Amino acid sequence: MTANSAPPADAAAARARLLELIKELAVVRGKVILSSGAEADYYIDLRRITLHHEASKLVGQVMLSLLDDAGIDFECAGGLTMGADPVATAVMHTAVDAGRTVDAFVVRKAQKSYGMGRQVEGPSVEGRKVLVLEDTSTTGGSALTAVEGVRRAGGNVVAVAVIVDRDTGAKEKIEAETGVPYLFAFGKDELGLS
Repeated sequence: MTANSAPPADAAAARARLLELIKELAVVRGKVILSSGAEADYYIDLRRITLHHEASKLVGQVMLSLLDDAGIDFECAGGLTMGADPVATAVMHTAVDAGRTVDAFVVRKAQKSYGMGRQVEGPSVEGRKVLVLEDTSTTGGSALTAVEGVRRAGGNVVAVAVIVDRDTGAKEKIEAETGVPYLFAFGKDELGLS
């Protein structure tokens, strides 16, 4: 630990409090159409968590703890804009607070046709160990787009991680198509949605 790093947070307490906040703030019941086009009886609006004054810090702590427990070594974290942006920032800040060097990045849905013509924005991912993040996943489409963009930019994707897994096949699809592990902090059953 460096002189500027904070002591590690109690991972179990952070996880318990984040789960409480997700249930309270992010689970919206009622018919909704998901980004995948599928219909659901509930919506998990994790921007209410990742952009929340208390929950954002917990997201960083819980996700970093999840990744450390799984032995995932990475230098950069990010994913498809917009769901992944605050998750990556939370992980980056938590890592820095612990004296670690982790950069964040953003993946656009498509490569820009102007300026530098990049699809992956932020510090370069080329030749680096990259973690692809997402707030939640239904079909895995956003994470797969991000993995493809990162790989085109020369990054070595080591894992995909989400805050909440909806248990709709994203894990299996992502692992099969990318060849990297898919991790999640919470399953829908923990949110009372099974």
